[in-house]
Amino acid sequence: MPVGAASWSFTEDDLGAIMRSLQQFLYDSNARCAMLVDRSGQLVATVGEQPRFDATSFATLTAADFSANDQLARLIGETEFSSLFHQGEQESMYLVDIARRVILVILFDNRTTLGLVRLKVKGTVEELARLFTAMFQRARDTMHQPNILAGAEDEIDRLFQ
Repeated sequence: MPVGAASWSFTEDDLGAIMRSLQQFLYDSNARCAMLVDRSGQLVATVGEQPRFDATSFATLTAADFSANDQLARLIGETEFSSLFHQGEQESMYLVDIARRVILVILFDNRTTLGLVRLKVKGTVEELARLFTAMFQRARDTMHQPNILAGAEDEIDRLFQ
C-alpha cells in the first residue's frame, strides 16, 4: 500500500533536483535511460536516451509489473520486493521502489553491468526518496490547510439574490 499522498505535484525546483540526480546517475553508471513512473502507471520523467517505444504504455506495464511482484512477495512471506531486474540478450532493466510511491526504471545495455548500476543507484534512490517524501508531505499539509475559498461560492450567491 502506498505511503505517499494520494495526489501530489512537484515544483520546478523539485523537477530540477530530480533531473540533476538522474542525470548524474546515468553519467556515473553509463546506463542509457532512467524513467520515473508513478505507482498508478503515469510517466513522471525521462532522462537520457529517449525510449524507442511507447513510453506511456511502458509506464503502465511497469506499474502493473511492480504491483504483481508485490503480490508474489507477499505469497512467499515478504512484505514487498524493493527492486526487480529483467535481463535480455541486448537490453536489461532494473526497477527500484522510491518512497513506496514511485518506481525508478533504469534501462541499460552491455555498455555497463548490473553490478555497477546497483552500486550507483543506491545514493540516487536515497536522494530521490528524500525529495519525494518532502513532496508527499507538502501535499498532505496542503490537504489539511483551511480552504480560504470554501465559502466564496455561497457569498457570491448571496450577492446576486
